[in-house]
Formats: sequence, C-alpha cells, structure tokens
Amino acid sequence: MKIRIGTRGSQLALWQAYYIEQVLREGGLETEIVIIETKGDKILDVSLAKIGSKGVFTEELEDQLRDGSIDIAVHSAKDLQSDLHEDFEVLAFTERETVNDVVVSFDKDFTLEDTSKPLVVGTSSTRRVAMMRRYFPHIQLVEARGNLQTRFKKLADGHCNALLLAFAGVHRMKYDERIVRLLPLAEFTPAVGQGSVAIESAKNLAPEKKEAVRRLCNHAATELCLLAERAFLNRMQGGCSVPVFGLARWENAENIALHGGVISLDGKELIQHQQLNTVTTPLQAAELGVAVAQTVLAAGGAAVLEEIKKAKR
Repeated sequence: MKIRIGTRGSQLALWQAYYIEQVLREGGLETEIVIIETKGDKILDVSLAKIGSKGVFTEELEDQLRDGSIDIAVHSAKDLQSDLHEDFEVLAFTERETVNDVVVSFDKDFTLEDTSKPLVVGTSSTRRVAMMRRYFPHIQLVEARGNLQTRFKKLADGHCNALLLAFAGVHRMKYDERIVRLLPLAEFTPAVGQGSVAIESAKNLAPEKKEAVRRLCNHAATELCLLAERAFLNRMQGGCSVPVFGLARWENAENIALHGGVISLDGKELIQHQQLNTVTTPLQAAELGVAVAQTVLAAGGAAVLEEIKKAKR
C-alpha cells in the first residue's frame, strides 16, 4: 500500500512530512512526498489578518486531496481550520510537543522586561501581538512572516531584537540555543493545536488507507485534547487572524481541563475561562470545547470578537 503525502515546502513543513513518512514506512507502507505551495506561502508582504486566515495554509492541499492527487495532507495542527469542509476529515493527531511560545534572540541577555532602551520584537501572530500589548506594552512590535529561516534572517539582519515563536517549530529546526525565554502558559496561552501535527484526508479515501494512517500515527490522548480545543475554536469562530487561544490538558486518567479565551487587539480586554470535565469519548471532548466557548462568549467574548471584526472591515 502506498500513501502519497501532501505538504508545504518550508523546512518545518517538510520536517513534519518526513516524520510522518518515517512512521508510515516503519509500519510497512510505501510513501511519496508531494510538495504543494499554498497562498500563505506565496503572499509574504501582507499580514495574515489582512489576507484572511481561513484555509490560507491548507486550501491548495485540500484541492489535491479532493481530486485524489494526494492521499493525506500533513499540517501543523494550529494551521488547520476548525470547520473543515464536509469532504474532509482529520485522521490523526501526533503526540504533542511542548506547547509554549518562546522568545528567541541572538542576544542571550535579551529580556522583555528591559525598559532602558527601545526594543523591537517580531511576530506574525495577532494573538501574540495582543498578549504582548497587554503584558509588555513598552515593546515595539513588527510583522515577521515567512518560514522560520526567513524570520531568523530578519532577526540576524537587525530588523528586530527578538522573535516570538512556537517552541515546537524552533525545537524541530534545532534552534534551541536561540531560545532566551519559555513564556508562561497562564499568560501566553497558545493557539489551538499548537505543538501537534495533524493528518487530513478526503472522506472518500480508501478505508484501508485511513485505518493504516490512523493506527500508525494517531496519539489518542493528544487527539481528545485537540478535539476539545478545536470545538472551542469552532464555536468562537476564531482563526489565526483572531486572537483566540485554547489549551486542553489531562488532569488525570479521565478528566481534561480546557483553558480558553479571547483577547482584544489592544490587549486591554481579556476574557477567559477554564473548565474540567470527564472526557473519554470524542463527543465529550467536543462538548467541553463548546461549553468553555459559550461561557467565554457570554462573559464578554462576543463583544470583543465583534470589535475585532469591526476593526478589520
């Protein structure tokens, strides 16, 4: 049996695709890597908030899933929209990497608390921008889009003093020595899905291929956490251009705590909620996500989201 694996062409995306390829090959399957360029890869001079977040890194891969050119698409789970078209499904989520955001810099002494001089930090995430405006309002923020290597070149060229990134990508690209700070989860709660790799397929993919990919690649404990987070995100109608955050973690063998919320673009309003539920099935995971979202929306989150929508019009 041969599995054709669709992926973006960045070094990080290829790391993910090769990782999945290795797992599948160790399970006895043949594989082929197919590199596909997405809209998010082509348009680098415009922020994600302006080009729109829905499918910006996935649409072209999904086109080839639909026509059968590839069998599966490999994504960073945080880049995969929460409201998949009815033609598609997620077959697997890999075991999650450390979920934190990190500060990276060539200056080992760099600190966000330094107010003695002007500091410039680069990020492409509206969530990270909003959180920085809340906790470190003295820092100047600049757009830093592109693959990880492009962002590090901007850092090396002096466009900024530091970057805000996900630990998972930095670690997978072996840039750990550039990490100067692991940001706390209580303040910098990550994007939904951060740290896991998601495998998407068309629903009409051959059942034997689906079963093999899921059996070899899916991490059940991570999957239930991400199903809760993605249900939360879906109910919040958030994406990578909206500063919504969510993180589900196991408290014990049967209970998941989901912490989710939304922050205004200026960082001044933060609406968040945490709930602990017994979760043993995908349905219970989804119910937890929806419950946290409903609480956040009722507590003022709906008004914050409406203001964000107005600001983008």
